[in-house]
Formats: sequence, structure tokens, C-alpha cells
Amino acid sequence: MSLRLLQHVGVDGTRSVIAATSAGAAFVPGMDSVRALAERAIAEGLDLAATVAACGTGTSVDIAAELAAGRLMSPIDHVDPAHVVMTGTGLTHLGSAEGRDKMHRAAADAEKQTDSMRMFLEGVERGKPGPGERGQQPEWFYKGDGSGLVAPGAALEMPDFAEDGGEEPELAGIYLIGADGTPFRLGLCLANEFSDHVTERHNYLWLAHSKLRQASLGPELLVGTPPEHVEGMSRIHRDGAVLWEKPFLSGEANMSHSIANLEAHHFKYDLFRRPGDIHVHFFGTATLSFAEGVTTREGDVFEIEAAPFTLPLRNTLTRAAPRLVSVKAL
Repeated sequence: MSLRLLQHVGVDGTRSVIAATSAGAAFVPGMDSVRALAERAIAEGLDLAATVAACGTGTSVDIAAELAAGRLMSPIDHVDPAHVVMTGTGLTHLGSAEGRDKMHRAAADAEKQTDSMRMFLEGVERGKPGPGERGQQPEWFYKGDGSGLVAPGAALEMPDFAEDGGEEPELAGIYLIGADGTPFRLGLCLANEFSDHVTERHNYLWLAHSKLRQASLGPELLVGTPPEHVEGMSRIHRDGAVLWEKPFLSGEANMSHSIANLEAHHFKYDLFRRPGDIHVHFFGTATLSFAEGVTTREGDVFEIEAAPFTLPLRNTLTRAAPRLVSVKAL
């Protein structure tokens, strides 16, 4: 049975951890965060499933009802959001180059292969290295810190200067850096790696700008060996009806890079192995409504669902009020 961990906040603000399997869901006694549970597992030399079992079983809970009531948080966080690092990789999935290539093709010589296509093909060739080998490094981007992590069901807010707010349905790896600098993968989450595709399309050198946006994680952290094949559905609802929907695929069977290769190229940097930090690393997607001509607008609802996750991820698109920022000289 696959184990899923969730973070819950009661009406009085009390935090709890929920452990869920196909047999049901229950609170984990004595635990107020997934991070604390992971720290205990590391200290005791156990995996998360064994640590949950050692804690015993608390009161049963209906996780679907708790999600509907808005009492499920992001499945990972830190008391100091600056110690949550959000990053990601692109062009990692089979078929992922097509949409990106369309965006960048107009700015390139029609006879010349775009940088996006070259990077994708290099990943196909050397993105799944054998044991002890170093594979092709992927495209990589910085997304922000924990202040940009939006709870399931909450609004995804694009800045007032944004050209677009578009969904990216994918998986994200969740990591805790141990006291000796070892990255520990806690599990995978369903994710919406929200981005500004119009800004990116204007010039691929603006990719870094387009990624400095919020993101949202599904309420469940899937513990254990990552599934080889994940098949889900991405939808946009507008005015109570489905505006657009399309299946998406993830998992290593559908990727040009192995998860181990993506992890190796992220954590090879010393600054990403600072003890106590949380990392949320988005693994990429091949499915975008933007690539099919959809223009989102405020009030649209993004919905992403995929087995073996049992709960959907939904977020409403909003836009921030204009903010005038001025720099003062001292």
C-alpha cells in the first residue's frame, strides 16, 4: 500500500500530520509537521513508513472532507520560508520539446535547430546514465523560496506586471538536507509549476523571469520508490465549465532524464546541501494549455489530478494589485 503524508491545520490553528493509505487515513500522534517527522526518521535511521508506524495510529480522518473544508496545507513547509528552495528542470519529458520549440522557433532561423531542441535531444541521448556515470545536465531554473508556495485550494496570484499566468502539471520531488549535508528525498507531490509563458515566448533568455512565480503542491506527499508511470489530467475551468483538458504523463518511463540524474545535477552544488533546508524540485512537463493557444484569465480554475494521488490540486488564477517599488539611497 502506498503511503501518503498530509499536513493539516485545525480551526484553532493546531497543526497535525496525516498518514493515508488505501485502507484509510489517520492522524500521526505527536507530529505537527512532515519536516519534524522526517527529522525523526533521519535521527533514528528509519524510513518514513517505519517512523509513522513507530508513532502509532491516531484518530481516523476523511482527507477529502478536510480538503473541501480548506484544512489541508502544502504537504511540506518550514518555519522560516527562506529555508525552502524552489527550483526545477525543463525539457525532461518525452515530447516536452515540441511546445517549447514552437515558442522559440519564431525567434530563430528556420533552418537552425533551436537551443531548446538541442538540449532536449542531448537529454534523450544521455539523460539516463548508468550507475557511477554522470549524465547530461538538464535545463535548470530557480523559482523562489517558500513564500511563493501556495496551499492546495488557494489562489495562484500572478504579479501585476505578468504577461500570462499558465499551469504546468507535473511532479515535484521534496527533499530535506540532513545535518551532514546529505539530501534525503521524502517523496513526490503533484504540482502546478505556475509560469508566465508569454514572457518566455518573447525571448528564451527571459525564462528566468517567467519562472519567478508562485507554485502549488497537491496535498499528498507520496512516500517510497517513485512510480515509473504517472498518468493524469490537467484541466482549466471557466465560469463553471471545462474550458480545456488534456491528459499528461510523468514518471521515468515518460521522461528523457532519470530522476537520479536530475537530483545529481541539482545537489552537486554545495549551496543546495545546507543542513536543515527544504528543497522543492519540479521535474517538468510536456503538457501546456498555452502551447494549444489557450489564454487564461482571472477567475480560471486550474485542476490537476493523477493516480496514485487520490486528491486533486485546484487553484484559482488571480492578479496582484500594482505595487510601486522605489529604491532609496543611504
